[in-house]
Amino acid sequence: MAPKIGMKEFCCSPRSSSTDHSTSSPSTSQFSSPSRFSFLSSRPSFSDSVMNRTLEMAEPMIMKWNPNTTTFAKVTSLFYENRREAKDFIKCVYNLQKAMQFHSTENSKSDKLVRAQSLMQIAVKRLQKEFYQILSMNRAHLDPESITTVSYRTSTRSSMSEFEDEDDNDDRIVVVTGESISEVLEDVSNVAMNDLRLIAECMISSGYAKECVKIYKVIRKSIIDEAIYRLGVEKLSSSQVHKMDWEVSDVKIKDWLHAVDVAVKILFNGERILCDHVFASNDSIRETCFTEISKDAAMILFSFPENVAKNSKKSLEKVFRLLDMYNSIAEHWPEIEAIFYSDDEFVIRSQISTSLVKLGESIRTALTEFETVLQKDSSKTPVAGGGIHNLTIDVMNYITLLADFSNVLSEILAEAPPPPIKSSLPESYFGVADSDESPVPAISLRFAWLILILLCKLDSKAKHYKDVSLAYLFLANNLQYVIVKVRSSNLKYLLGENWISKHEERVKQFASNYQRLGWNHVIESLQHDPSASMAPQQVKEIFKRFNSSFEQAHRKHSVCVVADNKLRDDLKESIARKIVPVYREFYNKYRDAIVRERHSAHVIRFSPEDVGHQLSDLFFGPMELENYLFFEFSPSR
Repeated sequence: MAPKIGMKEFCCSPRSSSTDHSTSSPSTSQFSSPSRFSFLSSRPSFSDSVMNRTLEMAEPMIMKWNPNTTTFAKVTSLFYENRREAKDFIKCVYNLQKAMQFHSTENSKSDKLVRAQSLMQIAVKRLQKEFYQILSMNRAHLDPESITTVSYRTSTRSSMSEFEDEDDNDDRIVVVTGESISEVLEDVSNVAMNDLRLIAECMISSGYAKECVKIYKVIRKSIIDEAIYRLGVEKLSSSQVHKMDWEVSDVKIKDWLHAVDVAVKILFNGERILCDHVFASNDSIRETCFTEISKDAAMILFSFPENVAKNSKKSLEKVFRLLDMYNSIAEHWPEIEAIFYSDDEFVIRSQISTSLVKLGESIRTALTEFETVLQKDSSKTPVAGGGIHNLTIDVMNYITLLADFSNVLSEILAEAPPPPIKSSLPESYFGVADSDESPVPAISLRFAWLILILLCKLDSKAKHYKDVSLAYLFLANNLQYVIVKVRSSNLKYLLGENWISKHEERVKQFASNYQRLGWNHVIESLQHDPSASMAPQQVKEIFKRFNSSFEQAHRKHSVCVVADNKLRDDLKESIARKIVPVYREFYNKYRDAIVRERHSAHVIRFSPEDVGHQLSDLFFGPMELENYLFFEFSPSR
């Protein structure tokens, strides 16, 4: 290692004199003669001595690695060939720069300064070459994924002091995760990052920051731009987006969702780490450099959601893709702020905020359109067997999918006007407890409002049944479907148990009305005075009346469908409890009197067990109808 140059070394260096003062004693004339001190005027100044010594030490090292003098220096990498010599080279440049600054204060037109400046230019040219080679030859080890696996320790010392005080193998990078990349590759990344920082600090302190930054930006920007392109993100005009078919738009949105995750977690984060490390000595250069490298790619990436929100063809199913994009940005927002935090990156943060705003506006518009479509529904054809209406299936599947985005919808709907329900309908009908002390969130109001519109539509559709009992079964079926969808989704947390309990009571009321109107005439057919004795003919009439009523009811209701297992079982058990015990009592009391007569089989057509079996087969409906009822509407996502 080259010896250090210090004040003490130069001040205490022994100097020989051309005059031997020990052989003659000084006289008055000697001291008074100016010629006796002429050597003082020719003696080099301190700055000259410093410059001479620095040139003497720096010139051999710098000229050895002058790429224009030898083939060896032209094709060989200094940092790859001999890292210890590379550090000595850097020290020579630092010392040369300090000596030039010191010497220029005394003699700014010195020939030594010209010589030193020439050496400095050669040295910087060498450093430029090394900087470029490290960046280009280590692209694989300096890719963003590799960079994000390491984190450097904050230190107030410069990289030069680290190299002066510590051994070659003491890197200032601490590996924080190494499962995806081997330790060997991590070491290569660490060494490359430290070498880049060493060169950058030397060039910046020597006044060659512009040349250093230019090389860094050209290489690193190409990596970022290429990565964004490979992730499937490209700059699109508003007309291109508007003309796209939904299938094409959907593919591009899926590509974007993947790209934004990779870009934020790896691409921009890795570049931020590398840039912060390499240019740690200069905040201004660090921020400007990172911004210029990442700005174009970031603007292309984060302007895409705004473009889609403003210019893509509108449809109800697209709202889920808009929500996907909004949710992706919202989830990555803390990371985005940590990466693009400086004033230089304000334009990037502004673009991201604009995309969120435009996405929110489009989502609110889509929800309003969905509500309008729901309110305009006017289909009048009754569903066979009082089953579940297509509208119920489609609306509830759409709403439950929306509820999966409850977190982001809470933000989006908070800026929208509340539904008009609170001023037009009582709270008991609304089904969500609300007070000034504990106001209902806007998202809960909106979902309750949409379901209420659906229930109102179902009420109007029930009126088209000629058989009122089927109308009630239709309402019970559809409301039960709504409740099941609420219980099995995030709607459960948005609407609450109070809402569910109130609507479960309504299902019970609808079911009770169905039983009363659909089956009471069967029970009434068995009415008689149990205290009075009856003639055989009267008993026969009651059996025949029951047979007719039961067969008629069973025939009519055998086509009915109850898709929900619990509701189906509850209905059958309730009907059986009201009919079978009454019939069994009558059957056991008068059966023996009838079976002794001829044609008794035509009179007593059902045993109590037969009645129970017949009732247990109800509400399954035709197989194809039952299968259809379990169809799940799912907007393409």
